[in-house]
Order: sequence, then C-alpha cells, then structure tokens
Amino acid sequence: MLRELALAFRLAKGYRLHPWDSPYLRWRVETWSGIPAESLTKKSFLEFTWRHRNELWRYLRWAARLNQTAKIAPTVTEKPGR
Repeated sequence: MLRELALAFRLAKGYRLHPWDSPYLRWRVETWSGIPAESLTKKSFLEFTWRHRNELWRYLRWAARLNQTAKIAPTVTEKPGR
C-alpha cells in the first residue's frame, strides 16, 4: 500500500493539494474516460476518482509493481560486440 501511495504522490507532483489541476492527471482522466480535460473541475475529478476508485487502485498497484521491477532489473554496462 505504501508503494501505491508513493506513486500517487509522485504522479501529482506540483499539484498535490489540488490534483484536479495537474495537466498529467487531466490528460490521463481524459484518455481513460473520455471526459474532456478542459471541463474537469474539482467536483467532477473527485466524483470520477470516487466512482472508479477500485480501477484506479488496481492501476496504482500495477504501476507500482512495474516501477519496482524496473528498479531491480540488472543494467548492462558493456556495449554489445565488445
């Protein structure tokens, strides 16, 4: 649960006290739901997140797992062919 909250905190960077103003989150809501980003208000954002809280939580779990996997993946230090 901590990883998911940390990811949500990072996604709202710069807009943590008013995430409905975040251009990134507005874009994500628009592409996922079809609600035009320009028409997204505090009320509609909160209604959307409450209505889709299970799907959003599932997304945060998936993204946090993906992020964790990327952090522990080995890195290649040599160029191929050497």
